[in-house]
Amino acid sequence: MNHDPTTPAVPAKSDTVAGNYFISNYPPFSFWSEDQKIEVEVALNSEPAPDTKLGVYHHIPFCRKRCHFCYFRVYTDKNAKEIQTYLDATIAELKSIAERPLLQGRKPHFIYFGGGTPSYLSAKQLHELTDRLKAILPWDQAEEVAFEGEPGTLNAAKLAAIKQVGVTRLSLGIEHFDDHVLEINGRAHRSGEVYAAYERARAENFSQINIDLIAGMVEETEALWQRNIEETIKLRPDSVTIYQMEVPYNTTIYKEMKAEGKLVAPVADWMTKRRWVKEAFAALESAGYTIGSGYTAVLNPKRTKFVYRDELWSGADLIGLGVASFSHAAGVHYQNLTEIDPYLAVLKAGELPIKRAFRTSPEERMIREFILQMKLGHVEFAYFIDKFGVDISQRFAGQLDHLAAEGLLTVSDTGVRLSRDGLLCVDTLLHEFFLQQHRTSQIV
Repeated sequence: MNHDPTTPAVPAKSDTVAGNYFISNYPPFSFWSEDQKIEVEVALNSEPAPDTKLGVYHHIPFCRKRCHFCYFRVYTDKNAKEIQTYLDATIAELKSIAERPLLQGRKPHFIYFGGGTPSYLSAKQLHELTDRLKAILPWDQAEEVAFEGEPGTLNAAKLAAIKQVGVTRLSLGIEHFDDHVLEINGRAHRSGEVYAAYERARAENFSQINIDLIAGMVEETEALWQRNIEETIKLRPDSVTIYQMEVPYNTTIYKEMKAEGKLVAPVADWMTKRRWVKEAFAALESAGYTIGSGYTAVLNPKRTKFVYRDELWSGADLIGLGVASFSHAAGVHYQNLTEIDPYLAVLKAGELPIKRAFRTSPEERMIREFILQMKLGHVEFAYFIDKFGVDISQRFAGQLDHLAAEGLLTVSDTGVRLSRDGLLCVDTLLHEFFLQQHRTSQIV
């Protein structure tokens, strides 16, 4: 029988289809609900657990242009007055939270400015915003202040301001070094701006510069990917983060796929993307880097840390400010309202802008930390025995034996070590450790 050309072909196992692949939390976001919003008040009015670190995430949802693969809450149409109104609202949000018992007497151990594009703000806005944040929760004990920057927004004055406000880890969203690939994927910057921004950032002597790359973007080729690796090694940043391209449902790419009746995304398949990252990791190791997770390589692991990631994956409290931001406070996950107008209106009314929440059980918190730490490539059994009273080797014996038989990890007396192939597909392995009620195809 001839295949009907109007019927989409069934995707092959390795094809990139629409959906979320990257696991950033547990239980999955789809289990968080408006019914549990009251748990946020309970958490904020509780006493902090001993020795629990505190972090602050500030979401800047403004961009010059929306990338075709972007699934974050961003706006490209806001003027200076609207941006200032939003920044004022985030300050009001922090003031309200900082008065609660959970934050009393605590100072942030780490701060993260994400987006959107934090570097979209002017130097004046950055100085004013950070001064106001520090007045509420002083940063003098922060080990890390991380900041995301889009190369095309980083002139010399902006970079000087970013350094002056206390940023220690500058992450450049380069994604690719080829102008055509940048253009067709909807990036606002081009390669010339990449090199100029990187040179200026180096001149500011940030403690750490990270660059982001994405393997398998639209119209990526073998030759272009190899050039990406070569250019990265020439720049020699302190840290390199490589993501494998995915196509969530709320992206421009998916909308175009849906309109054209396509099931398979117009990007490299998973086997190709994993091979490309494997090649990049091997080349980076040859150049003196150490692989620090399924996504990162660092030049000097003793000096170059990613405190935000490591503390968050070890149970730190994180207070998220801004539209659509995520928090983890005293065992309660919650997300803010996901549209800017309702977010502003609720804060103006003197309430917290919570959209949905989820109170985790001790077992769920243990699983969360275990699966997130698996993404580092190694898990130590002693950590979970000391913190949760759980012997991971016994609790997950069946799953670990299965993955070991597949050559994806090894189990010793002290812990778990993922193989390189296991590390490159780690997100697909983690579902095996979910509680049964959380095993669903709806990951987000």
